[in-house]
Amino acid sequence: MDFDSVKRLSACHSKPAGLLLQYGTAGFRTKAEYLDHVMFRMGLLAVLRSKQRRSAIGVMVTASHNPEEDNGVKLVDPMGEMLAPAWEEYATCLANAEELEMPFVLTDIVHKESVDVNQKAFVAVGRDTRPSSENLAQAVIDGVTALGAQCQDYGLVTTPQLHYIICCRNTEGRYGTATVEGYYQKLSKAFADLTKQAASGGDSYQCVNVDGANGIGALKLKEMEHYLQKRLSVQLFNDGTNGKLNHLCGADYVKVQQKPPHGMEMKPAERWCSFDGDADRIVYYFNDGAGHFHLLDGDKIATLISTFLKELLVKVDLSLKMAVVQTAYANGSSTRYLEDTMKVPVYCTKTGVKHLHHKAQEFDIGVYFEANGHGTVLFSKTAEETVRQMANEEADAKKREAAKMFANTIDLINQTVGDAISDMLIIEAILLLKNMSVQQWDAIYTDLPNRQLKVKVADRRVIDTTDAERRTVTPPGLQEKIDDLVKQYKLSRAFVRPSGTEDVVRVYAEADTQENADALAQAVSVAVYHLAGGVGEEPAPL
Repeated sequence: MDFDSVKRLSACHSKPAGLLLQYGTAGFRTKAEYLDHVMFRMGLLAVLRSKQRRSAIGVMVTASHNPEEDNGVKLVDPMGEMLAPAWEEYATCLANAEELEMPFVLTDIVHKESVDVNQKAFVAVGRDTRPSSENLAQAVIDGVTALGAQCQDYGLVTTPQLHYIICCRNTEGRYGTATVEGYYQKLSKAFADLTKQAASGGDSYQCVNVDGANGIGALKLKEMEHYLQKRLSVQLFNDGTNGKLNHLCGADYVKVQQKPPHGMEMKPAERWCSFDGDADRIVYYFNDGAGHFHLLDGDKIATLISTFLKELLVKVDLSLKMAVVQTAYANGSSTRYLEDTMKVPVYCTKTGVKHLHHKAQEFDIGVYFEANGHGTVLFSKTAEETVRQMANEEADAKKREAAKMFANTIDLINQTVGDAISDMLIIEAILLLKNMSVQQWDAIYTDLPNRQLKVKVADRRVIDTTDAERRTVTPPGLQEKIDDLVKQYKLSRAFVRPSGTEDVVRVYAEADTQENADALAQAVSVAVYHLAGGVGEEPAPL
């Protein structure tokens, strides 16, 4: 490796003294001014990963739902999945190394992973609309260039679009054409073909109001509109023309605050959805006739899609293994509905998309969504091949038509990662095909009232969890206290887990009423404060 070139270019991207960062589930995230050296080094790491896997690797510059002044970076592995855990550790070591240590860290990675340094490498770079993203993307490109690898700058793209492009490149086009235009064409064709199969012939075009979070998703949805050939009417708000990214809008704001974006006038029964800053999350919502706000989050989305897929399985008469993967944040009502009514197995993993994605790969059809609206569906190779063969060769007309519907559904879903645009299109198609209103969708089951809080602590590492983060192991006595509090309320549960990025402990509680959910969350927060080293004032009643 040309360490002289690395040293020369690294001098232009020097590391701030004393700064330490951790590569988490969503990569690195912090204030944009602290990330220049990290971006350069992730360019270096992406080259080594590309050489090791003999595949294209992606680097996405984004901080997703974080405030506009933040930024971040995450690497995309060959099939569009998130970076392998061992390489997350390498990323952390490389980002935190002092300048003189960098050659040794790089050499160590090469030796541990048996990287052929003479192997060609290709890195694709994308970025979101943050003011800092262009310069930070250039720092990534400088890192790739320093090791003499080939780099393609895709410019402004959503995170799911970059994941899609990487998968397309590494499957030699079998998954699709490795361009943003190819992404638009694949999804829009699948949407058109699927909605044509509706009883109305797809003529009753639907209208959905979209909060673009003033981010890249709004920009890309505008570009995609003409590909949809007016099969879906989109009214776009918070499109970035005069608002700040993720400020009082976006999927995370709507989910956490449980109210619509600031300044939005929602008429009763209008269907709304919100993307997050990099368009890999989506939530739906509406106001009823009494003015009450109804949120349809990742749990509701997973239930709608799972119900649709289960019905298709029955129609095509295939015994494919299907399951839904959730986290501890999933509403208890959704889990009970899926298991008891739909008879679909449900599995719980640790928080973090990489954990859900990995578990979902174990099934022929693996549906996974976090409650925050990040999720997708994975189909095994066997499932895809079987469905497509039936769509072309099945003698029974009804089964063949159902198989075509199934094949179009597979094409419409971005299997590489959660994708707000793709998820919106499959939701809209299902609602049309089932002739279902957003109110009817919401009424499939009733969410248990819930509350999320966070408690500042001196060191989040004092909290250790087990059972997919649903129970605490340390500090001593905390789980026993939570158990005692839960017993005081009907249909209740609560858990706590440390944040992956900051010294806070996240608290989740649900119960039979909102008042009880709030009271339980507050009581658990006080327990965390006293037993886990809370900072500042004791959590006050809600």
